[in-house]
Amino acid sequence: MKLNELLKNLCTKEVFGDTNAEISGLCADSRLVKNGNLFFCYKGGSHDSHLDISEAEQNGAAAVVCERKLNCKIPQIIVESGRAQIAPAARAFYGFADKKLKLVAITGTNGKTTITYMLESIFKAAGKKTGVIGTLGISYGDVFISPELTTPDPIYLHGVFADMLAAGVEYVFMEVSAHALYYDKIGGLQFEVGIFTNCTQDHLDFFGNMRDYASCKKLLFKNNRCRRAVINSDDKLGVELLSELSGAISYGINNPADVFAVNVRESLSGSEFVLNLFDALYDVKLNLPALHNVYNAMAAAACAKLCGLEISVIAKGLAGLKSVSGRLERVAKYNGAEIFVDFAHTPDGLEKSLKSLKKLCQGKLYCLFGCGGNRDKTKRPLMGAVAAKYADFCIITSDNPRYEDPYDIIRDIEEGIKPSGKQYVTVTEREVATEYAVRLLSEGDVLLVAGKGGEQYQEIAGIKHSYNDNTVIKNIIG
Repeated sequence: MKLNELLKNLCTKEVFGDTNAEISGLCADSRLVKNGNLFFCYKGGSHDSHLDISEAEQNGAAAVVCERKLNCKIPQIIVESGRAQIAPAARAFYGFADKKLKLVAITGTNGKTTITYMLESIFKAAGKKTGVIGTLGISYGDVFISPELTTPDPIYLHGVFADMLAAGVEYVFMEVSAHALYYDKIGGLQFEVGIFTNCTQDHLDFFGNMRDYASCKKLLFKNNRCRRAVINSDDKLGVELLSELSGAISYGINNPADVFAVNVRESLSGSEFVLNLFDALYDVKLNLPALHNVYNAMAAAACAKLCGLEISVIAKGLAGLKSVSGRLERVAKYNGAEIFVDFAHTPDGLEKSLKSLKKLCQGKLYCLFGCGGNRDKTKRPLMGAVAAKYADFCIITSDNPRYEDPYDIIRDIEEGIKPSGKQYVTVTEREVATEYAVRLLSEGDVLLVAGKGGEQYQEIAGIKHSYNDNTVIKNIIG
């Protein structure tokens, strides 16, 4: 694609040099620049990539989009914000593939991943070709791409859209994180439906306070970005959104809603309930346990109905989903006890899972968890308090300590457990802690291994070591 054609889609201030160059690709990392790439510079929180122009030029950059005049020989396109121009450039470079796909966005603290896979199962039951983008990776057809970010950066995202379109995908279900909204990674996208699940404490290391975090979640529904909105009426921020958004569809159980569930029957193997979908009633069976998955199912059902699917197909798709990797996943049975792996890494997420398991547990409820390093420290004692409230015994261990001392993280968690007087142990090595927890189990007990879910690694001192809770558990029990 010619640079001058690409520039028609950008908001430029000044242009220096020949714009007739052929652009082979887009890149925002000087180390990865290839011959003929258009390189994007911007000043980030900890690094200014304008300082990398020499490396980008040496690697073959054909031109640069930047926020100030640079000392280089390649054409320069001066803009207000280099970061803000990446998404429109990527859309144009990949032929506006996003316009030819039906996109559905899910945002919220918890539930995003499960809803994407519920929607995938529903739409597959309807004979549609689908794609999923989120925390567990990117999948469509026979393609699976391992996860990097919940919401990919725009250049990669639009490349994926183009590949999905070429593969015949019609609907794409994607998680949209608060960070992605903050950096406007989804700039220019138009969603058929936007779903809001909930807003509870997370990422305060980045956002600073719940007000700013909540405001970021709201950005998905600004500027007519979503043609239709599906909002949780039992969430405080959801109530705010419903009052602000004309024509939004609500789902919930405790507050009045357009979509709701009655006669909910829970077990460790799943849930059954009667779904009221815009006054149409249907019996729904889920293979996923816990009340929060009933909420996820209502959100998915509302979205599918807005997209024109029948309630019988929706119920069939929900029943066809056997599990979601690391999302309150029933992974093993040992000594008559059930073992679950869950991604729950927030106080609210951990509480919902433990509360559901507690009322279904016939014996003791054990909880093994840790907290991530170099992330929101204020949630650590809160998670400790939640675990102590619901679990009979806690095993505190490492999650992804990153660059923090695991002992410091554990001490923060302990501050929330100690006031309860509940028994607990600390075992820093997660695999050792898991084996210890498994050997405690007997008939009727339940063990929740929380925090990492379907992750395939454990990050320690900047190195990602191969690690998966599910695999570790199965190795322990043979």
